[in-house]
Amino acid sequence: MMQNSDNLQVLLQDPNLSADLKHIAQKVLNKQRITFDEGVLLYEQGELGYLGALANHIREERHGDKTYFNRNFHIEPTNLCVYDCKFCSYSRLLKQKSEGWEYTMDEMFNMVAKYDGEPVTEVHIVGGVLPQYDVPFYQELFARIRAHRPELHIKALTPVEYHYIFKKAKIDYATGMRLMQEAGLDSIPGGGAEIFDSEIRDQISKDKCTADQWLAIHEEWHKLGGRSNATMLYGHIEEYRHRVDHMERLRQLQDKTGGFQTFIPLKFRNKDNQMSHVPEVSVIEDLRNYAVARIYLDNFDHIKAYWAMISRTTAQLSLNFGVDDIDGTLDDTTKIYSMAGAEEQHPGMSTKQVVELIKHVGRQPIERDTLYNVVTDYTNFVFGDEPKPQYYKLPVIN
Repeated sequence: MMQNSDNLQVLLQDPNLSADLKHIAQKVLNKQRITFDEGVLLYEQGELGYLGALANHIREERHGDKTYFNRNFHIEPTNLCVYDCKFCSYSRLLKQKSEGWEYTMDEMFNMVAKYDGEPVTEVHIVGGVLPQYDVPFYQELFARIRAHRPELHIKALTPVEYHYIFKKAKIDYATGMRLMQEAGLDSIPGGGAEIFDSEIRDQISKDKCTADQWLAIHEEWHKLGGRSNATMLYGHIEEYRHRVDHMERLRQLQDKTGGFQTFIPLKFRNKDNQMSHVPEVSVIEDLRNYAVARIYLDNFDHIKAYWAMISRTTAQLSLNFGVDDIDGTLDDTTKIYSMAGAEEQHPGMSTKQVVELIKHVGRQPIERDTLYNVVTDYTNFVFGDEPKPQYYKLPVIN
């Protein structure tokens, strides 16, 4: 910690650093919140080393060297969808039904039962939006999973899905979220946020729920005592001010409810979608974005990077730029990133491999559950001969 604070003191003595950037560094050192304009300034003028120093200071002050991962598996009910998001390589419109899948209730339940006896702590359920997957369907699915394996954490459905099914059922968000909780829902992932600014949102995902609706559903969930995550899709047609506006709205809701756990920046990938003409941003920009997120979102406990989306090496680098969670292991069947051109086309790491990835950059590997309770501290753990891993997986739009 001392060494990390010293790094900021060195920054403050740098004669080449602008007064504005020194002021922001001093605010970080003093645990003072930065403003919207200062957030934009970080993107526009903050060099990688400067941003990394600030973000790593915050990361180590909060978590030391602890780096979290968890064991979960995915169920993706369908890749067919009534919405037509321009950036999505995963979903297929109904007219493309031959390229899609639709799982039945029994098929999804059997996917859960397949993991009986496996040391997984979470099932992550998210997918496309179709009329048959309605409120009664998910009530029954959650209830069946809860009855079958009570300790398994159910993290399911984005506000995009909830908005659709609640509207179809003619119930308000508060009623809908209460019904989901009563059926067995434990937390909700952060997907569907994309970019909140309506100018950008209308261009990339016009049909689905608005930013205000996305935030309202999380707020109702938080009122019930539930926890959730938040994402931001970056690196496409948005500007820096749009990213900061997105994080500002999250920060304001978090001030109000305290219900968010983790922020996950999601990199736009341009393979096989309607925005393939938009170039992807560099790894440098990925790291800068993680760092600014860590600095700006002072009321979020965790910043997460998905190793399968950004590559193992970039995930390791991100641990020095504010990230303290690289997500999960076990049996990665999710196709949302691989279909968009992620580096990991068939992502799979054993627990030992995840632990070694974290240790190789001097961090402390901690297996967590969904709510960040420690399951196993792998700092001094000695692995025996592992059986051939089934395939280790990571949650998706957490």
